[in-house]
Amino acid sequence: MANSSFHYPSILHMEFTPVVDIVEDNETNSTSGERNLLGCVQIRIPQELFLALGLISLVENILVILAIIRNRNLHSPMYYFICCLAVSDMLVSVSNVVETIVMLLTDHGLLDVHPGMLRHLDNVIDVMICSSVVSSLSFLCTIAADRYITIFYALRYHSIMTSQRAVVIIVLVWLVSIISSILFIVHDTDHAVIVCLITFFFTTLVFNAVLYLHMFILAHVHSRRITAFHKSRRPSTSMKGAITLTILLGVFIVCWGPFFLHLILTLACPTSPFCNCFFRNFNLFLILIICNSLIDPLIYAYRSRELRKTLQEMLMCSFCFSV
Repeated sequence: MANSSFHYPSILHMEFTPVVDIVEDNETNSTSGERNLLGCVQIRIPQELFLALGLISLVENILVILAIIRNRNLHSPMYYFICCLAVSDMLVSVSNVVETIVMLLTDHGLLDVHPGMLRHLDNVIDVMICSSVVSSLSFLCTIAADRYITIFYALRYHSIMTSQRAVVIIVLVWLVSIISSILFIVHDTDHAVIVCLITFFFTTLVFNAVLYLHMFILAHVHSRRITAFHKSRRPSTSMKGAITLTILLGVFIVCWGPFFLHLILTLACPTSPFCNCFFRNFNLFLILIICNSLIDPLIYAYRSRELRKTLQEMLMCSFCFSV
């Protein structure tokens, strides 16, 4: 569990705790001239901000999931995958909210938790965040593949991507995410864990980049052919879905990129003063991760008229009942 001065949600207590120790040692052992030379700046973020953002993100993603469940027009493989992406974001929000509440209660003397309990809680939070990372990347790839099939195999889409196959894919993704996360935590002192996460991150980026390149180079010609022969508007709708996914992936890279850069530097230069300057602002990277969970639902609502309409109806109903 993170201490009060460093909000370290556990994701991978394994290598991060030594890094924090290194930073603290540098602060105590280095001269003021060295600190001025490096110009290290640590942005301290209040725990209350973590809690507020986590709660907002949690509510947003719950609304998205309920809207997809409620509206039968959204019962399609793509929205099933988006629903799972929202669940992945919820894992980050829940883990952040739980840890922050425990930390706040502990800091104010309102909760006395045995160290063994804290370690078990850390392990659960680690599994949740690791599962979120792996499942988010997996579902982004799955949605990309779904859009690819929609664009290039439009006439066969419903026979290729059936609801049954979508459910099988979802179950497999979650099983792999949970099992791999548990294995990561069990072997949390092994550098191979970080290497696996970094490799998986860049592999999924390459996979998506290849699909996007093919989609956006050939989709325009392909869409015009389908429109000419079948008078269907599906190609434009499919491209809209592909653009939405591009935005989601872009936001994911921006928000998670500093975290994965942190992992890379942890392996490449764990004792370098310059890398330690980067390590000092890990809390800022965590805020970006939470912001990803907060921004994704806004993208869904903005890009999907049907989802936006359902969310508005749900909010209006909630408002009427409250009045």
